[in-house]
Amino acid sequence: MRVGIDFGTTRTVVAVADRGNFPVVSFETEDGDVHDFFPSVAASDGERLVFGHEALVRLDREGWSGIRSFKRLLSRADAAARPNVDVGGVTLPLDQLLAAFLVALKDALLHRSTNPVQLAAGEPIEAFIAVPARASSAQRFLTIEAFRNAGFEVVGLMNEPSAASIEYAHRFGKTLTAARQQVLVYDMGGGTFDISLVDMAEGEHTVLDNSGVNDLGGDDFDHLLLDLAVAAAGPQQTDPTVLLDRCRLAKEGLNPNSRRITVDLDTESVSIVTNDFYEAAAPLIERSIETIADVLPAGDGERFDTSRLAGVYVVGGGSDLPAVSRQLKDVFGRRVRRSAYASGATAVGLAIAASQEGPRIMERFSRTFGVFRELDSGADVAFDAILTRDTPLRPDGGEWTRRYRPAHNIGHFRFAECDRIDGQTPTGDLKPFAELLFPFDPSLRDQDLKDVRVERAADMPLVEERYRVDDTGIVSVRITDLDSGWSREHTL
Repeated sequence: MRVGIDFGTTRTVVAVADRGNFPVVSFETEDGDVHDFFPSVAASDGERLVFGHEALVRLDREGWSGIRSFKRLLSRADAAARPNVDVGGVTLPLDQLLAAFLVALKDALLHRSTNPVQLAAGEPIEAFIAVPARASSAQRFLTIEAFRNAGFEVVGLMNEPSAASIEYAHRFGKTLTAARQQVLVYDMGGGTFDISLVDMAEGEHTVLDNSGVNDLGGDDFDHLLLDLAVAAAGPQQTDPTVLLDRCRLAKEGLNPNSRRITVDLDTESVSIVTNDFYEAAAPLIERSIETIADVLPAGDGERFDTSRLAGVYVVGGGSDLPAVSRQLKDVFGRRVRRSAYASGATAVGLAIAASQEGPRIMERFSRTFGVFRELDSGADVAFDAILTRDTPLRPDGGEWTRRYRPAHNIGHFRFAECDRIDGQTPTGDLKPFAELLFPFDPSLRDQDLKDVRVERAADMPLVEERYRVDDTGIVSVRITDLDSGWSREHTL
């Protein structure tokens, strides 16, 4: 059985590849309600750890507390170190929390879905999965590892907007012409925002560029509404987590004709004018539109060049807010198309990819990978970009090598990933990848290099740096003394 799984910040959505159909799976709760998502929520009473719909129910009970949006922890700079996460008094490493959540998802998929996955004895669940377009190597690796540790067989990984582009071609293929075959995928999720420009030639989608914001999504709109509710009602005794959940539900109930938003408190309800909420949200939406300039240049007298654009495809749970489409239409007019099921577009695209019936995706490296190098005997450093955003990701992977004779006794390599570089300066989100101390001087190989001074040296061996990036965007590094064959490497 093949499925597409969109592991979201607030909701995880599953679609099944079923003989040319790609239905989204619905899950039944303990009280008989049916939802087409599995909440990305964990809860604990200090002993027992539960997830999904069961966690949501127990968060309202005394003695239980939990964590939402834990996917955002994957984008932290220390994610590769697998930091400990506290869930209601139960502490466990981040990778174990992710795997435990996915085990619960798998169990719900097999036993508590309205269209349960039927497996023959020993048949695996083959999953095509996704990550945010700008996810670091650590986030990509930890996501794949968590799915595998939970018992899924991972058959592929792609960027979330790329998966949504497959769903666009499946649903709106007739809008694509020889003159207009580019689609701008606007993906506003629960906790992240991604934008990708995709050329959709028949049978092959090529990602031309992508950008985004790691801390912008539906969660931020929920907090805005919470602030307005508290301002209207005054100090509250209601648990902030419970009140935030009520704000989220009220926000999700909005439609283009809504005039007021009612938020239930413990002893009363408050009513907020919808346009007041939209005005408060406008700067967040404008922030996402400003990001489009990273991938779509200005046009002739226009904010953006839309001459080859077939459509702006609006997907992601955060885009359910009517104000999002409204603001986008002010910029792009009739080219804005919103998925009929925005929260499920990525999962459906992944299921199509899993079925091997969709177009081939030619992804690009979505960030800049480089290294801070020592200069002037360690007195200064410079950042060298090694892999840039225009680097294509090939199915067989790719390798890049550099060979030289060092001018110092020790190489202090501080590898990092960032959004872009301005000259030799990293810009945007900067995430450390690894730090390696390499003894160019063979006599130092048995020493603790942390206490050895970096000095200029002569007659050092020929050194090779070899970088490899696979088709999922994960980077590995190997540094080798070619004279002796001695090497060090870093793989996540």
